[in-house]
Amino acid sequence: MSTHGKRIRKAREAVDRVKLYKLDEAVKLLKSNASVKFDETVEIAINLGVDPKHADQMVRGVVNLPNGTGRTLRVGVFARGAKADEARAAGADVVGAEDLVATVQGGAIDFDRCIATPDLMPLVGRLGKVLGPRGLMPNPKVGTVTMDIAAAVKASKGGAVEFRAEKAGIVQGSVGKASFDEAKLAENIRAFVEAVNKAKPAGAKGTYMIRAAVSSTMGPGVKLDLATVASATQVGA
Repeated sequence: MSTHGKRIRKAREAVDRVKLYKLDEAVKLLKSNASVKFDETVEIAINLGVDPKHADQMVRGVVNLPNGTGRTLRVGVFARGAKADEARAAGADVVGAEDLVATVQGGAIDFDRCIATPDLMPLVGRLGKVLGPRGLMPNPKVGTVTMDIAAAVKASKGGAVEFRAEKAGIVQGSVGKASFDEAKLAENIRAFVEAVNKAKPAGAKGTYMIRAAVSSTMGPGVKLDLATVASATQVGA
């Protein structure tokens, strides 16, 4: 049996698949199981009691992780004139208007996050079929359609993570790297859970947050005791 197979089997054996782990226990276990040569990404998945097919049960938002994601994002900005200059000064990697639209339509998407000024949205709207499926379409609800371009670019570079409920009512997102110390990972996880809790839609009935788990890129999922994650939130409300 390969070393890779043995490592995965050992990691799975270390996790109780039924147990709900306290946040600090889950983070410690997750880090101990992240033993590959690259720095694994840590992700969280939360099952929500919502049906996203209904507009009043859609969950969407953005969270600024206090300790960043550990990943450097390339940010693209649709803007003209002074706002384009503002974007470049703030650290945007790709900036443009009609020229950038043409580039994207040609199949070249050289950014991980997309921001636009409101006046350029009619132009950017033409790219819906290209940017939409990739989760890159700018949206005012998550702060990516704004006149405060500098703040949006800095937030994206500094650890802003968008989240959105999928068809099954599951929200997923990256919350750091396995190399982060335990306290920073726990703080990021708590921030993500609280942001999702605050995004609870008006149409949600019954239990909102049903269950959650964290995992690293190559590691098994570790179920979280949500009551130990939230500080001022009302999990299950």
